[in-house]
Amino acid sequence: MDIQEERKGQVVIVKINGRLDSISSSELESKISGLIDKNEKIILVDCQQLSYVSSAGLRVFLMGLKKLNAVQGKFLICSLQDMVKDVFDISGFTGIFSIYNSQNEALNAV
Repeated sequence: MDIQEERKGQVVIVKINGRLDSISSSELESKISGLIDKNEKIILVDCQQLSYVSSAGLRVFLMGLKKLNAVQGKFLICSLQDMVKDVFDISGFTGIFSIYNSQNEALNAV
């Protein structure tokens, strides 16, 4: 898995490329926790290149949401591929997270 970070205004965009599973989830968890520790309040995870997510990966998303909610921040997700969206639907995560079809749509919502 490859993780890239960019900033657009007050939003930090974290782009994930590859598979998010028990092996790679700790890398994403460290990235998101590090951003929150640096007092970032709005994180957008762009999943356009995310091909697979396991329960370990879902746990990382949930951790990010809880940590940002605790500091009145925002945790946004965009560009879910069909297979990944199915996992979010089955797990009930589509009702918990702010999920957008595109990065621009998410940025406009902020």
